[in-house]
Amino acid sequence: MNRTLAQILSVIFHPLLVPSYLYYLLLYVMPDSMLTFPLVSRWLVMLLVFISTFLIPTLGTLALVRTGYVKSMLAEERSERSWPLFFTTVCFAMATYMFYREQVFDDLLYAIMAVITMAVFLTFIISRFWKISAHSIGMGGALGFMLLLHTWQPEQRSLHLVSGTILMSGAVLSARLALDAHTPLQVYTGFFLGLTLSTGIGILV
Repeated sequence: MNRTLAQILSVIFHPLLVPSYLYYLLLYVMPDSMLTFPLVSRWLVMLLVFISTFLIPTLGTLALVRTGYVKSMLAEERSERSWPLFFTTVCFAMATYMFYREQVFDDLLYAIMAVITMAVFLTFIISRFWKISAHSIGMGGALGFMLLLHTWQPEQRSLHLVSGTILMSGAVLSARLALDAHTPLQVYTGFFLGLTLSTGIGILV
């Protein structure tokens, strides 16, 4: 894989964007019957997820760069990842709490965010001593989530989502290796960690 394509894939499937993709698929692609939350109001859920899991963490990382705590938005060095990951964990935890507190939201919405928050927190902890791949954790989690959806709603569209996620996961993992951002062990460990954690959604709902 050439570096340009690898960089594009790394940006499109940045870990901070994966939650928005997952919630979009759940809210608008999967059968409406999976959730009781009104279809006409689901854009509010998307807005909440996008702001709390992408916009605020991104602005927070930018602030860390401006104040000198982090050298760049990419935080390529392991030593630079602690503050951005800690701030991101806090943002995700707040989103989880909001889904949990408001009874109008389905338990599944809370469960997904809780598992994602746990994944970010473990990434923060592990990154203190080892540069595990956050991209791989995100893609592994996405695949596990798609597999669960297919288990709950075994139909053609969910099968297509599983197949597409497998292909995208392979592409993103290859991209991280092509960019020399991680070792194979860091990439594969991250993927299986995300895949394992995402199966916990079934326990929470």
